[in-house]
Amino acid sequence: MGIGQLLVFVIVGGFAFSVASVAVHRFLPVPITFLMVQRIFEGKGYHHEWVPASRISDNLKVAVIAAEDAKFCSHYGFDMNAIEKAQRNNARGRKVRGGSTISQQTAKNAFLWPQRSYVRKGIEAYYTLLIETMWPKSRIMEVYLNSAEWGPGIYGAEAASQYWFGKSADDLTQAEASRLAAILPSPLKWKAAQSGKYVKGRSGKIRANAGVVRRNGIGTCVLE
Repeated sequence: MGIGQLLVFVIVGGFAFSVASVAVHRFLPVPITFLMVQRIFEGKGYHHEWVPASRISDNLKVAVIAAEDAKFCSHYGFDMNAIEKAQRNNARGRKVRGGSTISQQTAKNAFLWPQRSYVRKGIEAYYTLLIETMWPKSRIMEVYLNSAEWGPGIYGAEAASQYWFGKSADDLTQAEASRLAAILPSPLKWKAAQSGKYVKGRSGKIRANAGVVRRNGIGTCVLE
């Protein structure tokens, strides 16, 4: 087999594998991710219980839309305004901002490794297009909420709810959901319970924005 044939084989094989994996996880849970494996080797443990979207409070779904991606129900995987804003911010030498949508974060969490690189971002964009094409928005949200990191060795809404509040994910109040959404950018640093001043202030803003999401019907694509 020549180099050209090998290259074609790798490209076709990679394409077939990616489509098949996305198709399978349209219906089956994502049991473990690259980040979870990394954290296990870092000694942070592994606490993860997959639950269907019907067992996750709408309060949390609305809160993460308010906190992470207000256009989630209307975009096709990418928020160009957020990306441009992040690029301008980063160009000024300020704290790096990603501008990633929930769809992009889901693609990364479910299928890719966590480290930042142009290669990973390119593959992430490809997987984002795949899941936006092959999954409904409700499934994207379900996988996102079941794969997100919410503390040291804590993954998914159910484990997070039990860890931080001692209750199931379907019983989260608006205030508790806002606290969980508030710590998503830095779950190993911030606490959803017994939070510091910054998280309390951030969660208050998220709760207010969640009210706007509900009133304006912005989150209807994921609500039960």
